[in-house]
Formats: sequence, structure tokens, C-alpha cells
Amino acid sequence: MATVHAALHAADASSSGSSSPVTASLYVGDLHPSVTEGILYDAFAEFKSLTSVRLCKDASSGRSLCYGYANFLSRQDANLAIEKKNNSLLNGKMIRVMWSVRAPDARRNGVGNVFVKNLPESVTNAVLQDMFKKFGNIVSCKVATLEDGKSRGYGFVQFEQEDAAHAAIQTLNSTIVADKEIYVGKFMKKTDRVKPEEKYTNLYMKNLDADVSEDLLREKFAEFGKIVSLAIAKDENRLCRGYAFVNFDNPEDARRAAETVNGTKFGSKCLYVGRAQKKAEREQLLREQFKEKHEEQKMIAKVSNIYVKNVNVAVTEEELRKHFSQCGTITSTKLMCDEKGKSKGFGFVCFSTPEEAIDAVKTFHGQMFHGKPLYVAIAQKKEDRKMQLQVQFGNRVEARKSSSSASVNPGTYAPLYYTNTHPGMVYQSYPLMWKSANMIGSSYPNSEAVTYPPMVANAPSKNRQNRIGKLDRNAVSYVPNVYQSTQMLPLSRDFSKQQHSRTYGRGKEMKKSIQQRQSETVGMEMQLLGELLHPLVEKLE
Repeated sequence: MATVHAALHAADASSSGSSSPVTASLYVGDLHPSVTEGILYDAFAEFKSLTSVRLCKDASSGRSLCYGYANFLSRQDANLAIEKKNNSLLNGKMIRVMWSVRAPDARRNGVGNVFVKNLPESVTNAVLQDMFKKFGNIVSCKVATLEDGKSRGYGFVQFEQEDAAHAAIQTLNSTIVADKEIYVGKFMKKTDRVKPEEKYTNLYMKNLDADVSEDLLREKFAEFGKIVSLAIAKDENRLCRGYAFVNFDNPEDARRAAETVNGTKFGSKCLYVGRAQKKAEREQLLREQFKEKHEEQKMIAKVSNIYVKNVNVAVTEEELRKHFSQCGTITSTKLMCDEKGKSKGFGFVCFSTPEEAIDAVKTFHGQMFHGKPLYVAIAQKKEDRKMQLQVQFGNRVEARKSSSSASVNPGTYAPLYYTNTHPGMVYQSYPLMWKSANMIGSSYPNSEAVTYPPMVANAPSKNRQNRIGKLDRNAVSYVPNVYQSTQMLPLSRDFSKQQHSRTYGRGKEMKKSIQQRQSETVGMEMQLLGELLHPLVEKLE
């Protein structure tokens, strides 16, 4: 954190000789979920150099993440905003305002960070800051709270300088605050903490018979050491509820008792004996165990669950299970049905191992079952499947766009040539008429659509030369970067009339520039076409 503020001081120093202003950004945390960017801007609007605010939101749901940023042109205004707005109320909730630290390393290095625990419930962020501000400039101060806003009994204070943190630890550690002795020490990451050897004296036991007595339990555990207290949980009928507590004087005696008695038979049941835990600690442990087990099961099911569709509506879950049990042990089978209980034609089969699932896909995919071929694949989440389909569809659209743009823009591909597959027929080339302003404009009257024969791209040059040899080289010439199309012309006496009616042609004048060609009159074009076609028809006839 000291590095960050040194950079800010350096920025201020450099701005004195530059005309460009230096911006300062503040982090605003612990915001109420109802706070919007407008409300956040109004909260800091009294500072004239405020340029913008930003409320961070969840990308998928759009909900507020309860923190944001306020940007200033003046660092003095930013300092003033921290003094006035830190620990102030906004929409009924106390907010935190501190310098924004963009560099992750500066936030995580723990320089000047102090951990405080065993705090009274009355200690808030403001009270904790008042306790520590005399030791140096505080960058951040926070008391950990529950969801209902009550203090968890610990907090964090981060100083700008490491020396201030050492002074606070030496002065405030083991001091009394509201009749409670607080602990103040250097903050350490979980990975850096050395877990001390567990020492406990209180044991918890369960699976006790209903008629067990305190004297019987005391006699059972007295052999391990001096017992300070023993208590059995009883119901309204004064019968044991199945669990009890025993507290030893020596931690070593308690450890030996737990290791020895745990799992042994006492009465009609096997006892469980272990370290007594607080309710919150036990809930946290159970939550972590459940989460770990759930993640493990989810990972196994992710690759062991198969999706089956095109199932005959007459097939039952039992028949589906029996059919797929040939490949291994099935843990669950589910055939999807509508509200009337009729099969929808698809379901899921979960195997005990991924190998069995893969074997089932290879074995039963495409196999006939009750008169219908099955579709079998590894099951996917709806979100994963949707994303996969979107990617596939996007790739297809991109490929279609690239192919269509190549076929529309003149000059994109090499010219196409056509083979003469019909004897007695000759192919005449015509320019394609484009109505787009970017294309070559057609000034030919009575132009009409023409149906063209199948094309062969980039035919061999030999065929092309033979084909050109059949026509007058002066009459038919190739113009680059212009699309060419063909029309089959039968060798008849009406050849010239057909050509004249279609008003298509190619000639030397097509080599002129586009501007010259567009300026030609219709009469001149007709005359040129006639002059070019006459030698050709005379040669063929």
C-alpha cells in the first residue's frame, strides 16, 4: 500500500509542471443493494472535481455487487471525500471509502495490515478507526459482520506505513476494551499460518443408551485422568438423549480418552468420542465436508451420466435400466415424462464410473431398441449445451458470410470457365448485370434474367483455348475482375435475332473504362453489337 501512495505523491509532483490534471480514484464499499449510480453520484456531488462514479454489477444478473468507485480530478477533494464520507450512512447502511488500489500485488502483500480480534459487539468501523488513527495514516479499516449487520468480533486495519502497524500492535495488544481483552497482531494469510497442535480438554460423545447414568460414564472415563465435569443431555422424562460431555483437567488425558474409547462398544452401541466443538465451528466443518463431497459427486456424475433420446414411449425406467445394465453398475435412471405421466422419449442413465458410461455410449448409440434407433451421448448441462450450439452456429454464420461476400464482390475469385458438354452447341459469354451503385452499371435496354448452365471453376487452360478458338478472338475477349456468365446458343439461322433480342455482347469496346462505357448511347451499343456479331454468325453458318 505504501508503494501505491508513493506513486500518487509522485503523480502530484509531476503534475505541477504539466498542464494535464491528475485523477484520483476512491473505492466505495459496503453499499446497500438498493444504491444506484445516480444515488452514488449524488452522495459525492458536493465535491466539485468529481468526474464520474461507477457501480460494479454482476455480469449475468445485473445486480449490484455492493461496491463501486468515485473518480476525482483533484487529490485534495479525494482526501476530503474520504474524511467526510467514510463511515457515513447511505440508504441506511454505513459505507467505507478508501483509496482505490488497482495493482493486485499491492492489495495482497499485507504491508501495514493489522488483525484485531475479541472485539466487543459495540465496536464499529468508526470506533475501530478512532482507536488506531493516532498511530498513522489509515488506508482501510473494517469490522467483519454477519448478514444481519452484527459484529463477528474481529476486524482489520491497514496502515500506509509498516512502522505505524508495529506501533499499534505493541501499544494496543492485550488492552481492555469494554471489559474485553483484545488481540492485535500482524495479519497473516491462511496459507502462511502455522496451525498449532490442537489442545483440548472437553470431549463430546454420542450413541449412548437411553438408560446410561453419570456414574457409569464417570467410571468409564476416570481411568484416563482427573475429570473436572461430566454432563448428560436428558429429555423431559429424565432419559439420556444419546449424547454427553466430559471435561478433563489435562489436555493429554482428554486426547488419550478420545483415541481409546472412540469406536468401542459401550452398552448396546458403538461410541463416538471426539473433541467438543462450538456450534458455529461444527456447522462450518460440516458445510465444508458437504461441499467437498458434493463437488466430488458432481465431477463423477459429469462424466458418468449419459443422455438417451429417441426412446420408444412404451419403454419404462425399469426396462431402460435393464437394457443399459449390460455395461456396468447403474446408480440412477430417469425417464422424463409429462404431467400426465407419458414418456417424452428421452432420459438419463448414470453409471458408477466414467469408463462404464463411455462404454455404454459406444455400445448403444445407434442400436435399435423397441423398434427405434437410440441416440446416446455423455450428458451436458443445459448452459454448456447452449453455449456449444451458439459457438457452432456462430462458426456456420461466419463461414456463410465469408462465402457470400466472396461470391458478390467482383474480382474476389478467379474467373469461372465452362466446359462444352453439348455437341453442336457453343457458349457465348456475357457480362453480369449489377444494379448496385458499386457494381458496373448496365446501360443495355430490355435486360432480362438468364438461366445459366452448370459451371466448372478454373477449368484447364487447354479447354479454354479450344473454346476461344471456335469464336472470333476479336469478338470475344476477356475482361479481368468482371464476372462472366454464359448462355447456350443453338447453331440456327435465328442466331443473330436471338442475340439481338437479348442485347448481350462482348467486344473490344468493353475494354474501355467504366466512365466511357456509361456515356455510350444505346444506338451506338446496338451498332457495335451488330458489327461484332455479324462476322461470327457468318463464320458459323
